[in-house]
Amino acid sequence: MSHIVKKSGLLIVGIIAGIMISLNFSAIAKKEHLEAVHPLPIEELRTFAQVFGRIKSDYVESVEDKKLITEAINGMLVGLDPHSSYLDKDEYKELQIGTQGEFGGLGIQVTMEDGIVKVISPIEDTPAFRAGIKTGDLIVKLDDKVVKGMTLNDAIKMMRGKPKTSIKITIVREGESEPLIFNLVRDIIKIQSVKSKMIEPGYAYIRITQFQEQTGENLAQAIKTLFSQNNGAMKGLILDLRNDPGGLLNGAVAVSAAFLPENALVVYTEGRSADAKMKLIASPEHYLRGSDDDFLKGLPKEAKTVPMITLVNGGSASASEIVAGALQDHKRSVVMGSQTFGKGSVQTILPLGNNTAIKLTTARYYTPNGQSIQAKGITPDILDKTNSGDETSRLRESDLNRHLSNGKNDKKNKAPTNLDPAIQIEKAIQETSDETKEEKAQSKKNKKPLEFGSEEDQLLTQAINYFKGDTTPPPKKKKSDKTDS
Repeated sequence: MSHIVKKSGLLIVGIIAGIMISLNFSAIAKKEHLEAVHPLPIEELRTFAQVFGRIKSDYVESVEDKKLITEAINGMLVGLDPHSSYLDKDEYKELQIGTQGEFGGLGIQVTMEDGIVKVISPIEDTPAFRAGIKTGDLIVKLDDKVVKGMTLNDAIKMMRGKPKTSIKITIVREGESEPLIFNLVRDIIKIQSVKSKMIEPGYAYIRITQFQEQTGENLAQAIKTLFSQNNGAMKGLILDLRNDPGGLLNGAVAVSAAFLPENALVVYTEGRSADAKMKLIASPEHYLRGSDDDFLKGLPKEAKTVPMITLVNGGSASASEIVAGALQDHKRSVVMGSQTFGKGSVQTILPLGNNTAIKLTTARYYTPNGQSIQAKGITPDILDKTNSGDETSRLRESDLNRHLSNGKNDKKNKAPTNLDPAIQIEKAIQETSDETKEEKAQSKKNKKPLEFGSEEDQLLTQAINYFKGDTTPPPKKKKSDKTDS
């Protein structure tokens, strides 16, 4: 009898799966950009139905159909590349909020690899940044919960929360023999997309921390203000994209358009579908949303001709790399710094209904001269000779498992590392978090992060010197034993 029930259950599951798949592919076939539908992998689908049925009938506990289907969908997407994922209602909402420049949390850009959350970059002026969280850190515990086994979305949900609430984060860091414990207090993460100032008469500085809905408009205002403040001719403008993780594509086009000739090619994309093939130019139709007024109209004419240096590093990703690549290819700006992150793929948000969506990689970015950014990044014209930051151990796109290839001659060999994650992670999981260990790690983790644009910013000094004809790197500053209190 039990055998008959199981067989009947499998039959029903198979019928349902078949109907769902047939309906789905029928809908897809109606899309104009699809010429044909590939034959369905019948054997694999039969196996899927069998596994589904076995779980429903034999698993130690009852499991909801919704949970199984959701996890299967998520598994399909996560297995493709590091940037494709399934977004439930909460995650879809958070994605929309995140592009508006304000949300509650810690201020960390993260990814998932081998079940461990890796820090891509801390966001400037956030609790994580001020505490000393670094690129490449492995987050192994959130409070007393082990991260391994969580999905990336689950980990992000734990890190986000109401302002003024605290969370304890255990981190494994390359070069450290013991895990580091951070007690962070959540805050409203208000990202100031554009920062600007006059460094000295004739030399302007603009920093973009992230590409958001208002980035283009804020940049235009900053340019107008700087040029009006300067007495005499502007001798040089520095665009700082270091540790900028990217953001909205139209923001990248707007920033590029502020400095490039009208209708100059900014970036193009190549993918399998017709919708994935785009050419974006320095034109209002490609950076404005809806019927917005053209905020770039009325910029000083000198903005198109003033000598420029664009600063980048391993934390410059996605939209940052698009801007740097466009300015470099058009010979509009000298690019200075270190190799960028190499995130040159396009993710399209595809709503599924019920306020859920999938984030799917659909294309690769190419610079105007046809260079693929993916897994390679932008190579600076002038390398950072100051050794500012910790670029040697920085995590990049090519270090991520299942990263999308460059599309040309891509080698997926990872850079050697002295960190043995398996050993260190296991140690971190088993370690107790007593006060002695925390105090011991305090001096290591409290190292003040470099403030870009400050007097201590040696790469900025190198850029100013370059404008003035001095190509000698500034002297390295002696390391201080002092820590923040």
